[in-house]
Amino acid sequence: MASQTPAAQHPAAETQGHPRPERPAVGADAGGWSTRRWLRVGVSASLAVLLLLGALGFWVFAHSSVVNNRLVDVSSPALIAAVRLESGLVNQETGIRGYGLTGQAEFLAPYEQGIAQQRDAVAELRRLTTGEQSRADLDLVVARAEAWQSQVARPVAAAPPGSAAPTAGRQTAEGKAAFDELRAAMTLQQQHLQADRADSRAALQSVRTLRNVVFSAIAVIILLLAVLVFEGLRRGVTRPLEHLSADAERVARGDFSHPITPTGPADLRQLAAVVESMRGRLAQELLAKEQARQVLDAQAVDLRRSNSELEQFAYVASHDLQEPLRKVASFCQLLQRRYGGSLDARADQYIEFAVDGANRMQTLINDLLAFSRVGRVHASWTPVDLEQVFERTVDSLSIAIADNEAVITHDPLPLISGDATQLGMLLQNLISNAVKFRSPDRAPRIHLEAVRDGGLWRCAVTDNGIGIDGDFVDKVFVIFQRLHTRDAYPGNGIGLAMCKKIVEFHGGTIEVDLTHTPGTRLAFTLPVDEPAEPQGTAGAPADGRSEGLVVAPRSEAGRS
Repeated sequence: MASQTPAAQHPAAETQGHPRPERPAVGADAGGWSTRRWLRVGVSASLAVLLLLGALGFWVFAHSSVVNNRLVDVSSPALIAAVRLESGLVNQETGIRGYGLTGQAEFLAPYEQGIAQQRDAVAELRRLTTGEQSRADLDLVVARAEAWQSQVARPVAAAPPGSAAPTAGRQTAEGKAAFDELRAAMTLQQQHLQADRADSRAALQSVRTLRNVVFSAIAVIILLLAVLVFEGLRRGVTRPLEHLSADAERVARGDFSHPITPTGPADLRQLAAVVESMRGRLAQELLAKEQARQVLDAQAVDLRRSNSELEQFAYVASHDLQEPLRKVASFCQLLQRRYGGSLDARADQYIEFAVDGANRMQTLINDLLAFSRVGRVHASWTPVDLEQVFERTVDSLSIAIADNEAVITHDPLPLISGDATQLGMLLQNLISNAVKFRSPDRAPRIHLEAVRDGGLWRCAVTDNGIGIDGDFVDKVFVIFQRLHTRDAYPGNGIGLAMCKKIVEFHGGTIEVDLTHTPGTRLAFTLPVDEPAEPQGTAGAPADGRSEGLVVAPRSEAGRS
């Protein structure tokens, strides 16, 4: 993201009181067509054109089939049937002439075959011919064939073999004239049929040409339609989206002053307006954050100065303040030793109060210094073995543990990443509190738990002491908050506040478990150091617990 400040990038948002841009209402720019409407109209028009082209192609195919079927199934078979009819009649004439000249009966066989051919050919022609001219030609051929057969063919065929020649001789002239008329009728019929077949061929060729033209036109129209659809999508959808993406990318790179220009159909313009509104709002939010960052920077400078002053104060408190305090305590103790019993009882009490106050003041200063150093002075992160920290803590508290006959056990403790000094202070405060706030009718039993839960170690210090009332759980971790008087339990109320600060510095949490009775259970978490595994202590009892003793704490922290 660019390093420019939002105030420089978004002039419209230079003042903090500038109103935020409103998001455009749904349905804005109702006068324009949306992408869905454009697509619906375009698809409908394309489908209509394709349906029209499909209907035209279907008609061309159907017409071509009709013309082709007429040529194949009517014109050509009719011409072939006419030729067969002519062949049959010629066979009849040949057979009758041969029979008439020779009187031999075998010449009647072609005649009989010719009659059968004639009958089949006539039936075929009557089935195929549908036009008036074709039927007239067929009727003429049939009539003239009947005239020749009745005048010549039947009488000659009916004459006995011996008398066939005279009969044929008498009818030769008439028969020749009749058969010539029959030939002329057949020739005319075939000419008409050939002309009809030629027309069918010409029609078929014309239909083929029309089909090629129509399908070429369909291909061109489909190609043009595809080009129009592609161009329409490019101009109506792709290009506006590219413009919107380019504008949004410039904004994403940090140029918040670059406006989002609405283009394209209504819904894309509405989307661009929404993105523009979001850009303006982001610019305003960034402006506010920049102003807040400047305030935080100023506060950070003040905080660093304050921390520096606090460090100077800590140095003064640890050196300059403690020196006169030690003198006051030393001379009060000298007064107590030298003049104790020489003065009256009230004077001895006053001296005792002064010595006690000086000692408590010194303890309080030491504890405050330790509290202020958490996370600041001791902050070296190294692998820390809690087993060793626990052993050192128990050893330092051994006298207090022995005096109270406390029994301390623990689970196998892990290796974690943290500050060893602070973790030692954590365990020391928790265990010393458990020893100090014991129940008067039973010996303290204290247990340190450690259970892994995903990326956390869930630890807890459990005791059987006096416990903490649920009404005070919000106060126990506040510094200087005490639930008991100093006469009942010594301390200054810093211990649990320091524990909370140490746990939070290590990225964990701490709380009082109110479900535990009797006694107190303080549960806290610590992050897992992945290579770490819980490690037992050498010589620990079989149940996984170990016992230890400890010296009195350096400063007694009050449970609060």
